[in-house]
Amino acid sequence: MGNDTVAVAETAGSINVAVVLCLLRGQKVLLGKRRSRLGDSTFSLPSGHLEFGETFEECAARELKEETDLDIENIELLTVTNNLFLDEAKPSQYVAVFMRAVLADPSKEPQNMEPEFCDGWGWYEWDNLPKPLFWPFEKVVQNGFNPFPKSDSW
Repeated sequence: MGNDTVAVAETAGSINVAVVLCLLRGQKVLLGKRRSRLGDSTFSLPSGHLEFGETFEECAARELKEETDLDIENIELLTVTNNLFLDEAKPSQYVAVFMRAVLADPSKEPQNMEPEFCDGWGWYEWDNLPKPLFWPFEKVVQNGFNPFPKSDSW
């Protein structure tokens, strides 16, 4: 490997996998207001980094439990997006794996377990999402993404 290749590798951004959860309750979805260097003060779905050896379903359940103290069931894959954060001080790439689930106990409410990362959680109607949305989430919404099942059989 030549010196030019090493220099490129040392300056290239990081590649990460994030699991993003569309937690549904009736016709509403759970969103939090981010406190982060990426997308600060924007609304986003619960999400987090995939850990080595973890399934997407395990990651979705773990991250939601860590962030909200909620448990989920009926977890399934919806879509995957590729997101480049080129304008950041440290450029990065996130492969976002969007999952869908429902509450294991529909009577439970989200708790803000990580106030250093989130200003709080709320349930929002899909057709009336708050603004501003975190740009990767906004991009999939603008492209017609909808986490709700097409039939009531789900």
